[in-house]
Amino acid sequence: MPSLSELKRIAEIEFEDIVVFTEFIDYKLRIQIKDKSFTDVYLSRRIQGRFSFHWERGHIDGAIFRYDNYPNTEWRNVSTFPYHFHNGFEDSAVKSPFDKDILKGFKEFMKFIREKIK
Repeated sequence: MPSLSELKRIAEIEFEDIVVFTEFIDYKLRIQIKDKSFTDVYLSRRIQGRFSFHWERGHIDGAIFRYDNYPNTEWRNVSTFPYHFHNGFEDSAVKSPFDKDILKGFKEFMKFIREKIK
């Protein structure tokens, strides 16, 4: 499993065109995006492989986007369960369009952000 430090480095180097800065806040990595939104990256320290990538745009347009694998039974009918994607809304989830591998999924999630803010 990659570390938050590795994901920080990837964000700063591979996504320098959209990332303003990165910082650690307690147990998560915050990535400030150039449109004044931010992404929080959480990697569980207790459960191997558990993660969440949360792009917060509530203060801009009310949207949130989150890719995670928390096994919330509310989303058990999603075909990629426990992997699921909140595509703009907290109260709904769909099949994940991102890779299950944390590193690959993180890069795909950051590419998704890049495309959305163009």
